[in-house]
Amino acid sequence: MFRGATSLNLDAKGRLAIPSRHRDALLSECAGRLVLTAHPHRCLLLYPQPAWEPIQAKIMALSSFDRQSSAMQRLLVGHAEDIDLDSAGRLLVSPVLREFAGLEKQAMLVGQGSHFELWSMEGWRQQLERVMAADDMSLPTELDGFSL
Repeated sequence: MFRGATSLNLDAKGRLAIPSRHRDALLSECAGRLVLTAHPHRCLLLYPQPAWEPIQAKIMALSSFDRQSSAMQRLLVGHAEDIDLDSAGRLLVSPVLREFAGLEKQAMLVGQGSHFELWSMEGWRQQLERVMAADDMSLPTELDGFSL
């Protein structure tokens, strides 16, 4: 279970170090084999490879003749990259994905349970501002009656 938000630095080659609490879990869960891909919100998704495979299968089962489905296939599967944690617990974010998400020196790694989101610092700030500025913080119907 991946949770929490962590500020990370990308080095000049586009590598970032995964925090040790997550690194240990990723090494035991998937031997450090990960999938990094684009998300429509202009962040990146980072999945342990075994967790990504059923998602990719569902996406690819959609009709390629449907415009929305094929657009999602192009974005999510077309940008998906298999990556491995190196011996120092770092992962390399390709130039294509760095450009897509606007990643520069600083990034935010945000746990989402089964996976992570990787945001540029500016993108993360904008996302938080949108959430906090919303006048109506209504929940989706799936969460009717939900309480914290």
